[in-house]
Formats: sequence, structure tokens, C-alpha cells
Amino acid sequence: MNNKTKGTMFVLICVALWGLIPVVARMGQSSLDNHQFLFWSSLISFIVLFLNAFMVGEVQEVKFYSLKDWVFIIFLGLLGTYIYYLFLYLGYAQAEGLEVLVIQYTWPILIVVLSAFILREKLTYRKIIAIALGFLGVMTVLSKGELGQINVSNPSVILLVGAGAFCFALFSVLSKTVKKSPTVVVSLYFLTALIASFLSMLFFSKFQMPTSAEIIPILLNGVLVNGYSYIFWKKALHATEASYLAPFTYIAPILSAVYLVIIFGEPFLMAYAIGLILIVAGGLVNSTSKF
Repeated sequence: MNNKTKGTMFVLICVALWGLIPVVARMGQSSLDNHQFLFWSSLISFIVLFLNAFMVGEVQEVKFYSLKDWVFIIFLGLLGTYIYYLFLYLGYAQAEGLEVLVIQYTWPILIVVLSAFILREKLTYRKIIAIALGFLGVMTVLSKGELGQINVSNPSVILLVGAGAFCFALFSVLSKTVKKSPTVVVSLYFLTALIASFLSMLFFSKFQMPTSAEIIPILLNGVLVNGYSYIFWKKALHATEASYLAPFTYIAPILSAVYLVIIFGEPFLMAYAIGLILIVAGGLVNSTSKF
């Protein structure tokens, strides 16, 4: 098996796992709220990733982290594994799943915008087209196809999901400057989410054990969706070029949309399909175009 084949296999595993986010978020919050679900999922993810880092002998590098390193890693953990998931899980619990899905996947487009401002990356024609397609896709969904008239199921929650997508985009851009072991750093991100979600659970909710029906979604989310998926993604990046892998990631929202319609009977509007297509097209233009 050559490296490109290995990379393709690993990225397809990632995509299949990432597509399950709406499923585990819905099933795992039948009695738990988003604070509680995030706490239990983060606990499992941290254990899985930390043990993996320990087994490959990478944990020792934390002894050489400076105070600045720790502060930056904690800040990134709050952005990418706490705020993003806290608002995302709230969205899938309280709003129309397909609306949440489209807003969730604005983060690749937001990365383009933030990279131009923060990393001073050149804003090329293809990036401008990607931003325009992403914006049009979001507006199509928010207006249900009647541009100029916002009509969503839960505006305040959708706004929070959008804020979470922005935080994840900022997390992704700033993470490019972290030159540490990915496995160790990601485990620390989830440790940050674990501590933050525990505190927010105590202040804004309450401690609650998951029901028997919620244990499997929590384990699936913690071990695979937010756990080993990071390891598979790392292996894919090591096996082949990121530019080759990037287009595969846009299969995830399509899988999520199929799951939401088939498993949960989500009402499917043509505006959702058009919005999702525009979002995915924007990502593909930014990933593959050469002009």
C-alpha cells in the first residue's frame, strides 16, 4: 500500500467519524444538556489521547513547555474544544439540525478570512470566490431561500453556533503556529475542555450521570469522533499532501445531512441542499483551484 492510498484510507475514516457529530450530539443529549455532554465526552477524549501520547513516548515533552506555551495552549483549547463544541452541541439539541450543520461548516471559509488578517496570507481570487460562496450558502439557509428575510428555527442558538464556528476557525488559524507534538497538544486541548466544561456544568447546570442510552453515544464521541479521529487525521497528513486530503473533508457535512434526514426525520428543504452545496463548493474552490 503506497502513501497516497494510506492517506486516502485514513482521511476517509476521519470523514466517516466527523459525519457522526450530529448523531452522537442528538443521542447523547436525551437527558444531558450541552455542558454535561461536553464534560463526559471531553473526559473520554482526554483519556484516549493522553494514553496514546504516553504509549508513543511523547508526553515527556511537556516538561519543556514554557509558561507562554501553556497559556497559549489553554487559550486554544478554550476556543477549539470548549466554546466550539459547547455551542455546537447546544445547536443540535435545540435547533433544526440542517440549519446547524450549514452554520457549523462555515469555519473553513472563516479560516480564509482570518488567515488573511492574522497570518497575512494573500487574499487571492479563488479565496474571494470561496468566501462569497460560503456567505451565499449561509444566507440561503437562514432565509429558507427567500433572500432578505431571515427565518430560522431558533435565532439565538443559531447565532451561538455561528460564534462557535468563528472560534474554531480562529483556533485553526492560530494552531498553525504551535510547533509541538500534535497528539500531546490535542490531549491538552481536551483537558482544557474537560476542566472548563466541569466548571460551567457546576455554574450553569448540574453534575449528572449519563443514562444507559447515552453511554454509547458518549463513548463513540469521546473515543472515535473527538478522539482517534485526530490521530487518523495526523496519520493522513503524514502519509500524503494536505492539498490532496482537503477536498475529502467536505464529504463529512454531506454524510451528516444524510444522517439527520434518515435517522431523525429532519425536514429537508431545497434551501438546505443549495446552502450546503454552496458551502462545500466554497471549500473545494479554496482547496483545489489554482487561479
